[in-house]
Amino acid sequence: MGQTFAMKVLSRVVDREVEEDEIVFIEPDLVLSHDNTAAIIGKFESTIPKNKVKYPDKLAIVLDHVIPAATSKNAEAHKKIRDFVKQQGIRDFFDIGTGICHQVLPEMGLTLPGSIIVGSDSHTCTYGAFNCFATGIDRTETAGLWITGKTWFRVPKTIEVTLEGFLSNKVSAKDLILSIIGDVGADGANYLAVEFHGPAISTLRMSERMTIANMGVEMGAKIAVFPADRITDNFLKNRGTGLINNRVRTIWSDLDAPFAMIKRYDLSTIVPVVSRPHTVDNVIPVKDLPSTSIDQVFIGTCTGGRVEDFEAASAIMKGRRIADGVRLLLGPASREIYLKIIEKGYLQNLVEAGGTVLPPGCGPCLGAHQGVMAPGERCLSTANRNFKGRMGEKEAEIYLCSAETAAASAITGEITDPRSV
Repeated sequence: MGQTFAMKVLSRVVDREVEEDEIVFIEPDLVLSHDNTAAIIGKFESTIPKNKVKYPDKLAIVLDHVIPAATSKNAEAHKKIRDFVKQQGIRDFFDIGTGICHQVLPEMGLTLPGSIIVGSDSHTCTYGAFNCFATGIDRTETAGLWITGKTWFRVPKTIEVTLEGFLSNKVSAKDLILSIIGDVGADGANYLAVEFHGPAISTLRMSERMTIANMGVEMGAKIAVFPADRITDNFLKNRGTGLINNRVRTIWSDLDAPFAMIKRYDLSTIVPVVSRPHTVDNVIPVKDLPSTSIDQVFIGTCTGGRVEDFEAASAIMKGRRIADGVRLLLGPASREIYLKIIEKGYLQNLVEAGGTVLPPGCGPCLGAHQGVMAPGERCLSTANRNFKGRMGEKEAEIYLCSAETAAASAITGEITDPRSV
């Protein structure tokens, strides 16, 4: 019997073949944290005050959740992190404005195929787009990794998701992953690895793979992973590495690997969809949604704030205006993306349409600041979660969608199928 991707990665680390459901202890290649680093520092220092982290070169810290600081408490936390980084000699620190951690790490060439990456953010699974075993952990476990360098996993069983066909015009990878989550369910992949297979993978750009992998956790997955291929190689080469680099160890499952479930999706059948409040798996085609007015549209985050998202939104909104009573927020996922969409004219088109630009960060997505909702308001967002209170107000409603649907809806003032505008 062959091995899955997860089995192979963990077997390599422990230097023997592992079995599903076995507990293994490993040293990750990279440990991520963001603004919550301040809380992790407290846990770390309460255990071993004035000591050094075990592997400073394996830590990456990105300030992205509440940037710039919204309160003096936030500012104090940021200062605490900056002081800690200097004290510990942590090289991979990215201060405010660099971008969202899940975009920044790939841009900095830190997401190498075959590596194990853990982070104190549930959407760390994004790096599965680069053939990484990547998963979220909590703050206490992160503090423990700073101290010992080690953590443990139960070897997950695996779902094979085979993708075939081509996405239609104005249908995106966001529509695809929302459709998959709607089919599998919010808990349908609990503590399972999700491997993406099939000929359609070669049609998906890296930005699309990142969106899909990011939302693996929204169906409960431990990891969500793609094979490394030419597209992966091209991205890595542009970041100073590549598949031929000795540091890169591509891994993929065997043909006879044991899969707990096999799912198949024809991309040509995918249509624009939204996730209705208050769960991500409450999915419906936009064309089947009753007339639904909106107060705010948010194009941004780690599932909708990349160059390709702004390109798609700009193409729809160029020369048009947002509807009266609608606020359009624009949040590039990183400084690099911000500069590119300025250069290409996408941002100008969207600002001229009535959009408001935010700094590269997470603010509105988690309801921290810059886009917090009022009671009774409704937001259409390219983010990845829509539970009650996600955007700062439990009496607000959040619908999730693609950048194309967001742009079309900002023009009409109600949730609209982008193929109709």
